[in-house]
Amino acid sequence: METQLQKGKIGIHTENILPIIKKWLYSEKEIFIRELISNAFDAIEKLKRIMLTEDIYQSDKTDFYIEIKFNKEKGTLHFIDNGIGMTKEEVEKYIAQIAFSGAKEFAQKYLKDEKSADIIGHFGLGFYSSFMVADKVEIQTRSYLPDAESVYWVSDGSDEYYIGKGERTDRGTEIILHLNEEARNEFLDKITLQNLIRKYCDFLSIPIKLEGLQMNYQKPLWLKKPNEVTKEEYISFYKYLYPFDDEPLFYIHLNTDYPFRLQGILYFPRIKHEMDLNQSYVKIFCKQIFVTDEAQEIIPKFLTALKGVLDLPELPLNVSRSYIQQDPEVKKIASHIVKKIADKLNEECKNNRQYYEKIWKDIAPFVKYGMMEDPKFYENAKDALLFETITEENLDKRTFKTIQEYLEYNKSKTDNKIYYATDLKTQGPAIRLLLKQGIEVIYLDKLIDAHFSSFLEMQEQSFQFVRVDAEISDHAIEQDSKIIDSDAKTIKDRVEDIFRKALNNTKIIVRAENLKTDEIPAMILLPETHRRVSELAILYGEKDKFTIPEHHTLLLNLKNPLIQKLGKPDIVISENQEVNPEKLELAKQIYKLARISQALVSPEEMQQYAKEIFEYLNKYLIK
Repeated sequence: METQLQKGKIGIHTENILPIIKKWLYSEKEIFIRELISNAFDAIEKLKRIMLTEDIYQSDKTDFYIEIKFNKEKGTLHFIDNGIGMTKEEVEKYIAQIAFSGAKEFAQKYLKDEKSADIIGHFGLGFYSSFMVADKVEIQTRSYLPDAESVYWVSDGSDEYYIGKGERTDRGTEIILHLNEEARNEFLDKITLQNLIRKYCDFLSIPIKLEGLQMNYQKPLWLKKPNEVTKEEYISFYKYLYPFDDEPLFYIHLNTDYPFRLQGILYFPRIKHEMDLNQSYVKIFCKQIFVTDEAQEIIPKFLTALKGVLDLPELPLNVSRSYIQQDPEVKKIASHIVKKIADKLNEECKNNRQYYEKIWKDIAPFVKYGMMEDPKFYENAKDALLFETITEENLDKRTFKTIQEYLEYNKSKTDNKIYYATDLKTQGPAIRLLLKQGIEVIYLDKLIDAHFSSFLEMQEQSFQFVRVDAEISDHAIEQDSKIIDSDAKTIKDRVEDIFRKALNNTKIIVRAENLKTDEIPAMILLPETHRRVSELAILYGEKDKFTIPEHHTLLLNLKNPLIQKLGKPDIVISENQEVNPEKLELAKQIYKLARISQALVSPEEMQQYAKEIFEYLNKYLIK
């Protein structure tokens, strides 16, 4: 280009070195694309703002655009906009002096409110990211001012540059990067550029064209007010972000101006596989420019499953993990998000209960984990905490109740005890016994439930969780039933005596009761504390270490025909009140079968018990 160029030196403002080091260290070369497009967008937004405040160029409201072109033969990459442009003085001020940003000065001149100060202008800092990939950078620019002349600037990345008259005839700026050899192989490719534009700038409101075709989606739904967005739009936006996912369970639209600024839409997806708690699925933006999806500190770990977008206008574009960890505003934002999640759960539980119950099993593990991790989340969301309850009609059918609903329904029967089951097969008889008395049973079949139930007891201290086979409710026993034979010895006493002699173990408590059902001959009752320990052992992968405690209770049902036969007087065959050996042997087998039916035996015991039971059948049934 034949023109008179002046030589100059790039100035570095030493007072701005620390902000550069703290906020603008580039870790990936591809960031230059984000920075240059962001600069072009700012230039257009500045001009649009000026057009609203100054009576100039009203007839020149052409469609704004950002265009990217590349030339493989020349090894060049062009970034073009029709924004505000720059005068020679502005190029020397904003480009030649590294770390000086014109945004503050521009805002003071044209903008009156804080929201408008979003136009930040990264010229002078983000611009220099281009030298990570370019051996030489040229600028052709022309200011929007009526009498402005075109300006040309060029530098090879050293501390020297040349500036002079340019060739641009219309308003705006073109930046030409002469890429180095490595960058040519990486970035002079249409697919690569297309992917990077969509990654970083997909939601900018200005069209971004690549070789004449628009590349960006250009519809940042989160900028709308929640009452302006339909359910169909929320779902459509989610499908655009995550095209291979099913429809999300629910969504939350965030729009906060104080004490910090935050916009975004968070979705709770349908979980199909185990989640990586160290992986974040939420995309973080700064004024519609993608920043990162690795900001785990913004989304608490227990909400890792969330997907969607968050736009944080005050977040630096070149944010680092350490910056996020140390920024006090991030903690406030995280707390705000947790509060909004809790509010959403309460809203759905109260106003959309049928659907909320339908999705509860999908979200329950995260809600429970979150409550144990964050006491404030528990306090805010505890009214939306549901439990599955088992119905008498169908053990596979579920209803859902909050703790308060459960306690209120069973108020006269449970004395603030919450009966729960963990296994429908081994605990089936005990479950049915309670259901027949109109006592609801909560189903806690997840590993987290053992820890979570203890957590709830400590938080509230007004109720107690009791497993269905840990104790028998008084409502399951016939209170007025006392069967006395002619010898003035009750069947109850006789049956208990038989089993004590058969087991010959003072650590086993033998208790016979007239239950309100005849289905159950015998049950093993274990202390609730022991059950908690065993369930926690399973939680931590130590299932094989579980053993039945020496001290436990054998509950015998006097209404069961088999137990009644054992208690008949004819079993007494001598003056010394000795018990028929056959009945003693039968009592032993009943005890073993009770333990087997409730899965209270080790593999070794199971093998031994099976052998003994078969021997018993062979001895007494085959004569």
